[in-house]
Amino acid sequence: MARTPILLLSVCLIAAPAGARAQDCADAFADGRRPAIVNPKLTERTVPLCYDAFALLHSGVSRTPLYAAEYLTRASVAAARRVDRVDAFHDEDALPAADRARLEDYIHSGYDRGHMAPAGDMPTGAAQAQSFSLANIVPQDRALNRGLWAAIEESVRRLATRRGRLYVVTGPIYSGDAVQSINGRVLVPTYLFKALYDPETGEAGAYLVANRDDPPWRAVSLDALREASGLDVFPSLAPAAKGRAMDLPEPRTYSRGEPDGDERARRRAPEPDSFEAWAKTELHRALRQLWRAVMRAIF
Repeated sequence: MARTPILLLSVCLIAAPAGARAQDCADAFADGRRPAIVNPKLTERTVPLCYDAFALLHSGVSRTPLYAAEYLTRASVAAARRVDRVDAFHDEDALPAADRARLEDYIHSGYDRGHMAPAGDMPTGAAQAQSFSLANIVPQDRALNRGLWAAIEESVRRLATRRGRLYVVTGPIYSGDAVQSINGRVLVPTYLFKALYDPETGEAGAYLVANRDDPPWRAVSLDALREASGLDVFPSLAPAAKGRAMDLPEPRTYSRGEPDGDERARRRAPEPDSFEAWAKTELHRALRQLWRAVMRAIF
C-alpha cells in the first residue's frame, strides 16, 4: 500500500451538489457557526458541501471530508429508524474530478467505505442516499467500522433520543509526517473522532479511536480534540465547556428496539496526560502485537 506524505492541506468554493439545499446548512452547526480550522495545513483545496440532513467540509488533498456536521433530534432519530438502508455509494460530481475519491479507489483496498455522517442518522430516503456520496466517506478499518464505530454511532443516536437534541461533528485525523493511502489517492485516517454538544446542558466532549481493528476508545475534551485534529469543532462554546469532557455513553450495539445479545463491553483506554502520550501508548501496543505475531509465525 502506498505511503503518501501529508501535503499542506484556502478555501475553494464551487456549486452545491444536485439535491443539496442552496443555503449554507447553518442549522447543522451549533449557534450557526461552522467548525473552525485552526491548523493552516488543513485549509488547501477545501470545499463546503450542504446536504438535506448534514453538512461537510471536503479536502481535495485527502479526498475525504475533514468533518461532517449534523443536528440530531429525538424526532429525526425516530424518523431515521423507519428508513430502510439502501447502499448507493457514488462519486461526488460537485467536486473537481482530480480532488474527489472514486468508487474504484476502494476496490480491493482492504478498507470499508466509512460514513462520517452515518446513513443510520438520515431521516429520509433522499438524505440517506446523499450520505453515500464519497465526499462523506473515509477509508475505515473493516472491523472498527462494523464493530466499535457502529456502536458509537448507535449510542449517539440513543443519547440524542434521551436528551432531545444534540449537535454532532465527526471526522478523521491524519497524524504524523506520512500516512497510508489507497490507490495512491485517498488518505487513510490515523484516528477518527465523533464530537457531541448538548445545547440544553452545555456539556460537550468527543469519542476518539484509532483507525484499526479492536482499538480502545477514549473520551476527550474539545480542547484535546482541537490539539489532535486542528479543528475547533464548536467554536461558539465557552472555554469551560471545551476544557471538560462530558460523560459519554459506553459504546454498545443495539437492535432497532432492544439491546442485542452481544453486550461485550469495549475496553476503555487509560487517560494519559496528552494526545501525544496516548498515541505513543497506542504505537507501543501495536508493536507488541506485531512482535507476538512474528514469534508465532516463527515458532
